[in-house]
Amino acid sequence: MISDLAAHSRVWLARPAGYLLGAPEARLLEAIERAGSIKEGAEAAAMSYRTAWARVREMERVLGRPVVRSRAGGPGGGATTLTDDARSLVSLFHDLDRRITEHAHHEFSRVIQTPSCPPRHFDEKAT
Repeated sequence: MISDLAAHSRVWLARPAGYLLGAPEARLLEAIERAGSIKEGAEAAAMSYRTAWARVREMERVLGRPVVRSRAGGPGGGATTLTDDARSLVSLFHDLDRRITEHAHHEFSRVIQTPSCPPRHFDEKAT
């Protein structure tokens, strides 16, 4: 039974003002950067345009500064890019997520191989 278990974790960044960025927002920001558009970025991130805009506005509120920079259309068309702060946050998120995932896998492997640690049932509370 234990041989097919795996450890998982979820990572997100927050400030005192609230939730800032997790995996869905990182995917959205990366898609916006690739597409050069919030609309196309939202589509690539499997998110509605309305939800994407709401998430961008919420990240900006919590961060206290812009995460995207938009240039109005014209002869070459408009474009939306990430701010340097947003790029740094996405990079920080991915680095932290990778490190925590590696640590969780390492610790999980260590714990399930420790004979002094009896298996607990899911309904038992940790003491």
